[in-house]
Amino acid sequence: MMMKARSALAALAVLLPAAATVAPAQAQDWFVPNQGQQQRPAQQAPRPAQQAPQQRPPQAVQRAALPPGQQPPDAVIGIVDVPEVQRNSTAFNAVREEIERRRQKLNDDLQREQASWRDQQQQLQQERAALTPELQRNPPEALRNKERELQEKITESQRVLRDRSRGIEQAAQQALNEIEQALAVVVRQVASSRKVNIVLPRPLVIFNEPPFDLTEEISQQLNRQLRSVNLAPEGAAPSADVPPPPPAPPGQGGNAQAGSTQGQAAQQPARPAAQGQQQRR
Repeated sequence: MMMKARSALAALAVLLPAAATVAPAQAQDWFVPNQGQQQRPAQQAPRPAQQAPQQRPPQAVQRAALPPGQQPPDAVIGIVDVPEVQRNSTAFNAVREEIERRRQKLNDDLQREQASWRDQQQQLQQERAALTPELQRNPPEALRNKERELQEKITESQRVLRDRSRGIEQAAQQALNEIEQALAVVVRQVASSRKVNIVLPRPLVIFNEPPFDLTEEISQQLNRQLRSVNLAPEGAAPSADVPPPPPAPPGQGGNAQAGSTQGQAAQQPARPAAQGQQQRR
């Protein structure tokens, strides 16, 4: 019976293990005193949230239909350890290190922004507290302007941080797509050179003799064909969406298919939480 294997490329979803999660410095909402009876103009400073990647449908593999009554060819099976290929991949490791660096920089900037908002908020609260009760109920125009300007500054900073986070996520996804495509080609090339017509990921195999393992050869060939990936420049405006990778090109003379694993899904680059609408006096 012909085994219908799914694509091993889904195993590459483990790209970019979670870097340090961007944690807010304070568990409080940012608001300007006495703006609409203490109504908060914006929700908390951007809090990146972990989000699991979307599952892609298996890539279509073109194959000739088997004539009725004809037996399928004998199965020649190869095994590949995808996490091991990732650990050996210079392109994979370079992308992971760069994405982690960008995440850490975003986290540092977020903490700095939050500290600035907190200091300015406290200063405005002190100015309001120094007023007489009558003026506290109806503060001077200058104080109201300061409160409004702080509110607008917080809203704009949240937007900028959110866009930066989206840019990191999209850069990581684009790099993942490129590595997926290159790995698909390499798996089929190695399988064809070994006369293998079925390639399975290691988690699906309980036992195999060493000659069935294609991991080392695939790792070496992937490094020869893809030594690095060009990430989108840091700070580039995020696009509306990142298209999924196109189907992998067919191999050279082989009909090997890569099986899929049910490995742990990677945590994607952080997305700040949506902010509330700005409330102006």
